[in-house]
Amino acid sequence: MKYTVEIIETLCRQIKIEANSKEEAAALGKELYRDEKIVLGADDLIGDAEIKVL
Repeated sequence: MKYTVEIIETLCRQIKIEANSKEEAAALGKELYRDEKIVLGADDLIGDAEIKVL
């Protein structure tokens, strides 16, 4: 029998961004991430992976 298994992991990194507002900081962070200047990896894993059999 075959089962579908779903694996979910959460990656997180906090960085400091200089900006004039929270909105600008969020936009700059999104741009850095989109442009791959911030790339999350195994070192950014928080908690345990969640594994579900669907």
